Amino acid sequence: MKFKSVFDIIGPVMIGPSSSHTAGAARIGRVARDLFGRQPAWAKIHLYGSFAETYKGHSTDVAIVGGLLDYDTFDERIKTAFEEAEKLGMSYEFIPETGNVDHPNTARIVIGDEKSEMSMMGISIGGGKIEITELNGFPLRLSGNHPAILVVHDDRSGCIANVANCLYKYDINIGHMEVSRKERGDMALMVIEVDQTVDVEVMGELRELPNITQVTRIAD
Repeated sequence: MKFKSVFDIIGPVMIGPSSSHTAGAARIGRVARDLFGRQPAWAKIHLYGSFAETYKGHSTDVAIVGGLLDYDTFDERIKTAFEEAEKLGMSYEFIPETGNVDHPNTARIVIGDEKSEMSMMGISIGGGKIEITELNGFPLRLSGNHPAILVVHDDRSGCIANVANCLYKYDINIGHMEVSRKERGDMALMVIEVDQTVDVEVMGELRELPNITQVTRIAD
């Protein structure tokens, strides 16, 4: 199955009673898995606002787990995601939160295995569309309207120029770019929305650039 991007709804069929609480939740889970790069061994899922209040009745819980198993919004296997997760040995925990958030349909997903862990916050904005607003403590805003790459790097001079020059070499146009860092000279993050999908060759070259620690693609 081919899609334009991991955020896009393909066709009108979506599993569940609510596009924002079910289809959007599945997409949030799937993007978390995509960013993690592999099947997580465990997941802690913090739910806020209406997600926290109605996650069982609206199947938000099973949808997120389905997304973590790499199921798309129209995949019938979402209905049995809990059972499939158990077969794969993936444990999960849902934690309803009472804190204030900017959007009522908000989830923070913390996933990991014996190698590493990752934290991501996403919101479901309706119609199966989502936005990713935080990754490992870095604030960001991915609209999902374009393919994107996320580059984790050391905060060193020349990193941004090297990445931009690499994309230029392959005639990949940057539509939007954000850069943030935790502290001066510490870890930093580039979020780059582009006009076309970045292929494997380009991803490999980006990973070989100096001071680059991780490159992730959100597109297909």
